[in-house]
Amino acid sequence: QVQVTESGGGSVQPGESLRLSCVASGVIYATSWFRQAPGKEREFVATINWRVDATQYADSVKGRFAISRDDAKSTTYLQMNNLKPEDTAVYYCRAVALSSLQMYWGQGTQVTVAS
Repeated sequence: QVQVTESGGGSVQPGESLRLSCVASGVIYATSWFRQAPGKEREFVATINWRVDATQYADSVKGRFAISRDDAKSTTYLQMNNLKPEDTAVYYCRAVALSSLQMYWGQGTQVTVAS
């Protein structure tokens, strides 16, 4: 069983930055961030493969967001720069266990970008 816990959300103004953290217990194959705005479907934001350190981003966040990991802390980070109102959403972390490739979700953390 993998436990996934997000933190770091908050309210900021347009152009500001936030860093989200995701702690996932166990041996992980990959970690991804998704987000869901009110009235919209959950969408992919970014992913990192823990085996080969490969990353991938949604077009809407390329050049503004950066995903990284700290193996020693079992933590994945999402650095979000130049935030826009359209980035407002609940951000969810998803971890894929290496042994089973089963997916585990966190409870989500709210990010609000408004003047």
